Amino acid sequence: MFENILFQSASTLLANDISNGSLPGSVLFSGPYASGKLSCALELARILSCLNNGDWSCSCPNCLQHKALVSPNVLVVGPGTRTLEIRAAKDTLLYQNVNNSSHLDSARYLYLRAVRKLTLRFSPVLWDGDDKLSKFSPILQTINEELEKINPGRVIPEPDELEKILETVEKNCEKLENTYLYDSLPVLQIRNFSMWARLSSNNGKKVIIIENADCMADSARNALLKILEEPPEETVFILTTTNRGAMLPTILSRVRTYNFFTRSKEQQQILISRLFYYNNTCLKPSLPKSIVDFLQDYLSVKPEIVNKQAELYFNTIAEGHVPDIPSIIMECKNFSPRILFTLFLKGIVDVQSHLCKTSAGAECSVKVMEKLRLMHNNVNVFNQNPASALEQLTRDLMQINHLNGGIFRTDNE
Repeated sequence: MFENILFQSASTLLANDISNGSLPGSVLFSGPYASGKLSCALELARILSCLNNGDWSCSCPNCLQHKALVSPNVLVVGPGTRTLEIRAAKDTLLYQNVNNSSHLDSARYLYLRAVRKLTLRFSPVLWDGDDKLSKFSPILQTINEELEKINPGRVIPEPDELEKILETVEKNCEKLENTYLYDSLPVLQIRNFSMWARLSSNNGKKVIIIENADCMADSARNALLKILEEPPEETVFILTTTNRGAMLPTILSRVRTYNFFTRSKEQQQILISRLFYYNNTCLKPSLPKSIVDFLQDYLSVKPEIVNKQAELYFNTIAEGHVPDIPSIIMECKNFSPRILFTLFLKGIVDVQSHLCKTSAGAECSVKVMEKLRLMHNNVNVFNQNPASALEQLTRDLMQINHLNGGIFRTDNE
């Protein structure tokens, strides 16, 4: 069990709980970004449906469906940035195909799973009653039709044709993620999967994976709490979070937490090599320092550009001037995907850190951090437009700076 979940002790604990028959019906995977929480959740879903012993090599019908991420017994909900992984898997598949590599089939599975980690969130079960369903359905159909051309068992297309297929899929996945995917789990989807969870299944346990479960409005949290209080016997709920402290205590009391940790630099490089066959592709001159660095290299805007804009933004306010927000938004490509906005806020965190060198500055830094957290939640939980969020943040930071005698300036240290 969990042979493909490397360097995380949670997989051992889960395997023991499954073997002992003590796995609860609701669990929480808590840990930093890119620590393997979603992969482990999908693997747990496969193991729970396996007709044999749960080994990755099992070829029972249930396992084959789960490996391809087409099982009807799994729902994945919640916000998440998946297009970066799709782009990385695309590069891997293209290279393996051109070089007729022995890893071609594995690269094909890698790509299909990367795409379906996104498309699973657009199941009609979840979107019933949402007017977005009719709008994104043609996009989803196009993606699925293109994926059919590269499914396992079919002859892989010629390099030029394959590249066209993958470009079409990538373009449509970006539209799905950026236009239709909610940045926080809506209460309607919780009500929909609650009804689905109570329907009987003839094919083992149902699994509902709620990624970034801390990103919910109060109404959604209350709806989730209701089903966790009386969970259906044949359904397992797997919640994931990078911020356990943001979860409601009442929800935490109803789940068992399995902790995930940041892997060492060496471990992350091993994972990059094994997942994306990095050493065999020569896509980059050297291995990146971390999985985060590897994926962020596929952003539409390089992280260093976002950091530079964040520094310019804060320093402009420090000088008592209003930043050129339209220019910042243009340089950061409208903060699409939204992870760019998160990186921008982290850049402000870094540039304002000099305030902590004095007691007065430390007090102001606390106020700045409160405003940054508020903006992060407004954009990523309550779907506020990044432009309006930046305008509000500018007013707040300029007020803090003015009321404290221009303390943001470095020459005031």
